[in-house]
Amino acid sequence: MYKELKEAWAELTAPGQMFEIAEIDIRGVTNRTYANAPGTLKDVWAMAAGHGDKEYLVYNDERCTYAQSQAYVASIANWLASQGVKPGDRVAIAMRNYPEWMLAYWAITSMGAVVVGMNAWWVPHEMHYGLEDSAPKVMICDVERLQRFEEIRADFPDLIVTAVRLENEAPEGVIDWVEVINSPAEMPAADIDPDDDACVFYTSGTTGRPKGAQLTHRGCVNNVMNLVFANMVQPLALAKASGSTDAPAGEAPAVSALVATPLFHVTANNCVAQTATIAGGKLVHMYKWDATEALKLIEQEQITTFSAVPMMAREVMMHPDFESTDTSSLKMLGGGGAAMQPDLVEKVGQKMANAQPGTGYGMTETCGVISSVSSAFFQDKPTSCGPPVPTLEAKCVNEAGETLPPGEIGELWVKGSNVIKGYINRPEATAESITDGWLHTGDVAFIDEEGFIFLVDRAKDMVLRGGENVYCAEVENALFSYDGVAECVAFAVPDDRLGEEVGAAIYVAPGDTVDVEALRGHCKGLLAPYKVPRYVWLLTEPLPRNANGKFLKRELRDSLAVEDAA
Repeated sequence: MYKELKEAWAELTAPGQMFEIAEIDIRGVTNRTYANAPGTLKDVWAMAAGHGDKEYLVYNDERCTYAQSQAYVASIANWLASQGVKPGDRVAIAMRNYPEWMLAYWAITSMGAVVVGMNAWWVPHEMHYGLEDSAPKVMICDVERLQRFEEIRADFPDLIVTAVRLENEAPEGVIDWVEVINSPAEMPAADIDPDDDACVFYTSGTTGRPKGAQLTHRGCVNNVMNLVFANMVQPLALAKASGSTDAPAGEAPAVSALVATPLFHVTANNCVAQTATIAGGKLVHMYKWDATEALKLIEQEQITTFSAVPMMAREVMMHPDFESTDTSSLKMLGGGGAAMQPDLVEKVGQKMANAQPGTGYGMTETCGVISSVSSAFFQDKPTSCGPPVPTLEAKCVNEAGETLPPGEIGELWVKGSNVIKGYINRPEATAESITDGWLHTGDVAFIDEEGFIFLVDRAKDMVLRGGENVYCAEVENALFSYDGVAECVAFAVPDDRLGEEVGAAIYVAPGDTVDVEALRGHCKGLLAPYKVPRYVWLLTEPLPRNANGKFLKRELRDSLAVEDAA
């Protein structure tokens, strides 16, 4: 089927085809891009007008069609223009995943202004940093974020603030969202270059202050097309492998996507929401992540696509209500933002009626996905995250920056039109992260003979035990394959003799027990002896996570005492 994948790939990207690849100069570097891509996100949103009365945004009992959303977006953009917002100016969005988030996003990008995605988990001093760093003219927020802003408001006297879902009269100096959406539905004219900034998303770095990554219109549009391509090329390859000359016939089901991760990150915004929008799909929002609620929504809204961090997919399938819930509408169950463990790939194949396992690997710095894999390809290579998307070149390099041959482990670098412009106000960080257009991902990986990427670990997360590299992802995969392990992370524990030893924190599934020695014995059957965790902590509470659902590994490690380990 890999021969057929190359054939399908070549067909879809050939000259004259929808996904034809061109090479253009971007900031002095030759990059791959789609020759037939829409120019900007403004064009993408204009195309969505054709979906008319289809449902677009769903939240609790609220439902909004594409036609209604088009009118709201025009009103928001018109109001912003009346406040002096011009192309290139920044507008911050600070709120939960309310429908207003997407409406504001399309309005800001369609008028040529720049979205600043504020992390909704930020406390006042972190919000202060984000506002000072990005210098927006306007902030659109919800009540919770408004309360936090009040503590720092004196430092931003010129910032125009509007708040959504106010329960009472708007506080002094705050404009009620009702006034915004009652503005005339007239989209301001804007001349937008594809390489203009579309948004600034802050990286969820675990050390130092977050960096504001500059995502361009071209990068975001190419990311959407990469995802559409990935959804087409692998089914076409499998059809060819089965003897068919075309992709499987039949009308594709209407897209209904559950938005489970925050819209201020690329997973939910660029990958889930934008891809569903271009397909005329429905976006179902949640107040916050809850596996019980997610199962209800999957059945009620006939969700076809559930793509979040892998732990969310795991929680859904481990939930007591899973067997009694109708999940047959799901066509894809998977994740991004973290590696999907091989046991989870197998469980999706075994437990889901119609859903195929799938994953996408990407970064804020690539406006979304770097690679994607699903169905039979994922099941055949369950530790891979797929081949790089058409607009990206990928290579693994050694410490000298030299390209390594297939199969050899090194840092993954990628180059293409969806690599960010840089980090605002951080020229040194930009220079450290991007060399001649090549983005240093910070991920340790290898690329096999078929061009599939295999992530091994984060460069900073490796355990160096007595001169041997231990990759935490490999340890975690072994732990997850043991019954009773609901959540786990592996990390380095300082050791006087070996430098570092392998430690693991495990949240035991409710109702289950884990025998540590039996667990180590299980790992010895899967790992070299030096990779088996010496220190194991069995926890009774779920592991801490950040806003995007990723485990806070360093925070957890620092909270655990060696003397408490088994």
